[in-house]
Amino acid sequence: MKTIRPFHVAFPVNDLPATRSFFEGVLGCKIGRTSEKWIDFDLYGHQITAHLTDQAIQEPPANEVDGKPVPIKHFGVILEWEQWHELVERLNAANTGFIIEPYIRFKGEPGEQATMFFLDPSGNALEFKAFKRDDAIFESN
Repeated sequence: MKTIRPFHVAFPVNDLPATRSFFEGVLGCKIGRTSEKWIDFDLYGHQITAHLTDQAIQEPPANEVDGKPVPIKHFGVILEWEQWHELVERLNAANTGFIIEPYIRFKGEPGEQATMFFLDPSGNALEFKAFKRDDAIFESN
């Protein structure tokens, strides 16, 4: 199997302490380098960087998928099946509000997957999902 290299993504935030608390405390990210204007997080082995801005972060527009408003602009990680369920428990314990509540798509089909959407403290949309079978991640319908 091919080894996947970590990705990097940078995103805007309005409050670094709230962002740190959410990503470190709720999502369980380790902290990397920091400054007064940005924080690097280890998100399941990937480097994400929160950059402080004083501009408003608008809620992203959405497309309807399965009758649910999926934010067009979002990022996240495909977790292992059990990791996803553990994260759901942590998010529920932290009283995280969901844009789309955790649910299973394509139940019993080859692409069966668990998914959920929520916002970080600055309003950035995040999706975390897991496939019942990882070999179905790129399988077409």
